[in-house]
Amino acid sequence: MSTNGSASTTRDAAGEEQDVTPLELFFDLVFVFAFTQVTGFLVENLTWTGMARGAALFAALWWAWVTYSWLTGAVPAEERLPARLVILTAMVAMLVVALAVPDAFGDDAVLFGGAYFVVRLLHVALYAVATPPETHDAVLRASPGFLGGPALLVLAGFLDGPLAAVLWVVALAVDYGIVFVRGVEGFHVNVGHFVERHRLVLIIALGESLVAIGVGAEGLNLSALVVLAALFGIVLVIALWWLYFDYVVLAAEQRLARESGHQQAILARDSYSYIHLSMVGSIIFIALGIEQTIAHAGEPLGTVAAVALFGGGALYLLGHNAFRFRDHGTVSILRLVVAVVALVLLIVAVRVPAIVALAVLTALFVGLAAYETVRSEHRSRFRAG
Repeated sequence: MSTNGSASTTRDAAGEEQDVTPLELFFDLVFVFAFTQVTGFLVENLTWTGMARGAALFAALWWAWVTYSWLTGAVPAEERLPARLVILTAMVAMLVVALAVPDAFGDDAVLFGGAYFVVRLLHVALYAVATPPETHDAVLRASPGFLGGPALLVLAGFLDGPLAAVLWVVALAVDYGIVFVRGVEGFHVNVGHFVERHRLVLIIALGESLVAIGVGAEGLNLSALVVLAALFGIVLVIALWWLYFDYVVLAAEQRLARESGHQQAILARDSYSYIHLSMVGSIIFIALGIEQTIAHAGEPLGTVAAVALFGGGALYLLGHNAFRFRDHGTVSILRLVVAVVALVLLIVAVRVPAIVALAVLTALFVGLAAYETVRSEHRSRFRAG
């Protein structure tokens, strides 16, 4: 990945440069805030119900980002003034969504659902009018889910209790399921641009982990314990970055470039739109665990925070294996073993000081990254390519 003065640039299989435009980077800024809001929601709702609601909020935000990542790869919004205005309007609506996240299941539920519906309606409208007939038909085929799911979230805002929870589950199932049930025939993927968009959103999520370090330390004296916990946190984030960007994303891009047409769109949907949900979402939960560790470094983590930290770490590696299996039909046994070890260590994590738990998880992930860098033949093959 390289950058120039105005955009992040990659090359597709044909060698042509595909730029992520300044408009897209600007649009993504609102998701930086939205992801931060989800972490803040989790901090204020450290219960199993809060975790489930936080996951649902992230799933909704993720799917909004996903739909626009496909859109901006198909429509040159940077060059067309009407399209640019639609994207910027969607950005304004998305800001309202992000502002409503902290009370999205309370007083701001209707505001959240209404603003979210506007974001998704603008996406469908621009996709339908600014793309070729084949893609236009594909969007109309998917629009019952793309609009029906968000409409159910508006309805859920007027309700509370189990009925609202059921509507959230149904809304997400409809929204996510429509392109699986009706397919993605007619949608097209610009490989270089598409992969780069997902690289950048993962960077956004990792950036949220760094923000969590600052939030956790806010108002605390910078004692040696707090500084050490912050250092463990940033080393863990570096390890997460390394495990994805060192070779995983290279292997995936090469695999996606080998496909074409409808099969390429299916692979992009499965590997990026669906599977990356687990990887990016797991980073949000790891950020929560880091924040709680820094805020309570000398005390044991609560069960929910420990599950967020160690379970998030395991989910991150399981997501990598799902990614690899979908693309190449193989799995990393080592990453699978480390994921299982992380889950087993939960038993210890709730009994030792939080800083010790974070240190152990950091050592585990750094060790995995170091071993693969030195010994992995799979890595060597793709790095050499």
